[in-house]
Amino acid sequence: MTNLRRLLPSFRGLVAFEAAGRLNSFTRAGHELGMTQSAVSYAIKALEEEVGQPLFERGHREVSLTTAGGRLHAEVTRSLYQLADGINAVRTKPADDVVTLSVSTAFATLWIAPRLQLMRTDLPDIELRLHTADRDLDIAAEDIPLGIRGGRPKNWPGYACNEFVAEEIIAVASPAYLKAHGTPDHPHELLSHHLAHLDEPYRYAATWKDWLKSARVSGANKVRGTRANEYVAVLQMALDGDAIALGWCHLVDEFVKNGRLRKVTDHTFRTGNGYYVVHPKNKVLAENCRKVRDWILNQRAFVDADGGKASEQANRRLNVVQSGF
Repeated sequence: MTNLRRLLPSFRGLVAFEAAGRLNSFTRAGHELGMTQSAVSYAIKALEEEVGQPLFERGHREVSLTTAGGRLHAEVTRSLYQLADGINAVRTKPADDVVTLSVSTAFATLWIAPRLQLMRTDLPDIELRLHTADRDLDIAAEDIPLGIRGGRPKNWPGYACNEFVAEEIIAVASPAYLKAHGTPDHPHELLSHHLAHLDEPYRYAATWKDWLKSARVSGANKVRGTRANEYVAVLQMALDGDAIALGWCHLVDEFVKNGRLRKVTDHTFRTGNGYYVVHPKNKVLAENCRKVRDWILNQRAFVDADGGKASEQANRRLNVVQSGF
């Protein structure tokens, strides 16, 4: 039988790695985990020795994931969520206090996770259970009360749908990439650049071909670059300065606001789709589920209503990386 203890690094190291990669700081990770900065640094150094290569680029005040670190971070984050999901499934808790939300890994990591502390403050009596899966589940059949889904309400006739945000997609790149390769002014110039492609295996996701065609670029079939089947890995390529990526605005807005990514060209692809909080029509939505639904919807309203202040406050909460969205 395989000895997992010999194959896997310490759980403490993996948890420290996930937090540091999400917060881009050993210090902030320590504050979140109740560890000292040196303890976090030691745990990550041990993990780097275990995998045989550096996982972070160390800066003066912040750290950033290397390409290898970004890939491992995506796997570790997904696995930790799945482990937490399994533990919560068998944990004895008052049913009304736990609200299960079905989401993609990308949405869980890039949108929900950075806001968990704020949610705990606003909804202190509710425990959120994130259910991530490769495919969009039939949440009614799975007895899950809430889900985040991308598309159009006609696709889910048995569900009540509240739009969270319209689907808007821009091209994004890091300042380092643009400094090294130049800033494209027009969408057709992207054909000569290295592009990060998302090969979404289960959910529909717009492609570079779709985006370029929406910008009326001929030759959109001839795009080169690097492919990945996880949006987190695609976004990490952009953050690392390796490529230009498609950026779903609700997932990359904060990276653009804090300068880690820049919008490339003025073109925005508005697909006509949206992202919705959905729940089965044939089931009464419990009070705590309604509170979570309304809290999610209000987050977007808050940002739209007070963009500058909201951005400043959100930047302190959101400094992460990680289709269905």
